[in-house]
Amino acid sequence: MNFLWVALGGALGAVGRYAISLIPTRTSFPVLTLITNIAGAVLIGFITGLVISRGNISEGGAVFWKTGVCGGFTTFSAFSLETLGMFENRLYFQGGVYIALSVVFCILGVMCGKKLALTVR
Repeated sequence: MNFLWVALGGALGAVGRYAISLIPTRTSFPVLTLITNIAGAVLIGFITGLVISRGNISEGGAVFWKTGVCGGFTTFSAFSLETLGMFENRLYFQGGVYIALSVVFCILGVMCGKKLALTVR
């Protein structure tokens, strides 16, 4: 049954990611991927915090949200492709900034999401 929950969540996450990718931007910097990854980090932290604080989320619910929705929504493969593209185009500084922002803000996002969930009672 968990496979079904992951599949359903993954479909929902992928549709959300696609919808965000349609937002027009005025920059060649992959800001939408960065925002998507940060939002996914906050969400997975929040879900993890809820599981810890409430304990009333089923295993199926947890895999739906964490593995399914967050896995389908976040875009690490797109992040990797865009970073490689920057490096191939000799945009080393821009690629380095993108890596640093992605790692730092996604880890902070998980922390914030988890703390937020732990304060929601």
